[in-house]
Amino acid sequence: MRILFKNAKIVTMNGAREIVQGDLLVDGSLIVAVGGVIEQPADQVIDLRGDLLIPGLIQTHIHLCQTLFRGQADDLELLDWLKFKVWPLEGGHDPESLYDSALLGIGELFLGGTTTIVDMETVHHTELAFEAILASGLRALSGKVMMDDCNEDIPISLRETTDASIQESVDLYEEFNGKGNGRLEVAFTPRFVISCTDTLLKEVSQIAREKNAFVHTHASENRSEIQIVESTRGMRNIIYLDKVGLTGPKLILAHCIWLDEAEKEILIQSKTRISHCPSSNLKLASGIAPIPEMIKRGAEISLGADGAPCNNNLDGFREMRHAALIQKPLHGPTVMPAQRVFELATLGGARAIGHEEDLGSLEVGKKADLAVVSLQGLHTWPNEHVDVYSQLVYQATSSDVRLTMVDGQIVMRDRQLLTIDVPRLKASSTLSLKRVMARTGVTQR
Repeated sequence: MRILFKNAKIVTMNGAREIVQGDLLVDGSLIVAVGGVIEQPADQVIDLRGDLLIPGLIQTHIHLCQTLFRGQADDLELLDWLKFKVWPLEGGHDPESLYDSALLGIGELFLGGTTTIVDMETVHHTELAFEAILASGLRALSGKVMMDDCNEDIPISLRETTDASIQESVDLYEEFNGKGNGRLEVAFTPRFVISCTDTLLKEVSQIAREKNAFVHTHASENRSEIQIVESTRGMRNIIYLDKVGLTGPKLILAHCIWLDEAEKEILIQSKTRISHCPSSNLKLASGIAPIPEMIKRGAEISLGADGAPCNNNLDGFREMRHAALIQKPLHGPTVMPAQRVFELATLGGARAIGHEEDLGSLEVGKKADLAVVSLQGLHTWPNEHVDVYSQLVYQATSSDVRLTMVDGQIVMRDRQLLTIDVPRLKASSTLSLKRVMARTGVTQR
């Protein structure tokens, strides 16, 4: 299928950061021509009438398994949020509820122009989330959460042995990695240090190196978490992860808010990937990560919304806006300018998952992962003589996205999802939530 986009303002994010007027041609899953008037045959022609054509947003920390629980765990700090709400609810998932939860999240992501995610599932039924990813057309690096340190705070429904956790993770990797024309990659995803044993983390480090696979986990999100790590491991979070061999360019760490100087240096020197989740960090009162400093020192940073219960939406545009704004009272108005933030949401995400050669910008030979953003709303008007990056970061919202394409397939057009049956999903997910809450006894506060 050859699809020709006509009359666009193309935010290329190429090396020169060119913004060009004209056309863009997709052939199959690839971009084959960018800019100017393209007069080549196409199966479908879409006139954008001056709308923005941008690289698809890449979010590097998402929990699709939690989307079903949006609004069920508000106004709590991290460890209480996990212990009293999220862990019991995750443990209550059945296969159908997990599939529904994943599809809910994917639909929201498509409606907001996100085309690729790094995802962390729950302990059980991860294959159903993978099926949802494959069926919907999303691009994802995803994995089964690993939790083998069975302390009393973890519900029985989420407890697993070290051997079973590792074996299931390896089995999922062998079965699903590379599926969907390479859209689905499988990572090893221990939840965080305080829910995993030394043995598991060391084995994950070794297996991931052998398979050249990514590891995705949380670290240094909350001060109470850090205190627990120090009391049980005798050292701070990042130093411990480095000691067990996990740091490096194949490790994606969510949050990294509370870092000392030694930890910062480890992350920078090892080129460990950091996923900044500003909205989640604000809502859980976890803190504000030292992102401007880390960028200045050469750290690898990208953005993620985290899960719906700790954010209440999966909106990449809000994450960009918050990433820019929360730093300004601390560091001044010129810190985190709009173009830099947009880079974190596109090229930064591509680098985080090792796909900077084929994702993150609109260039010939790259994957056709893109979004169309309308600037016709009053909140984006006047739309001339305004910096495009400022429009995207400070003005535009997810509802301005009018088309999303992944791997050359249009998955959303004119606010209609094309790969997800929305009425069926709404009905099924409503029933799924009732089943899970009845099974777990969790009630809304």
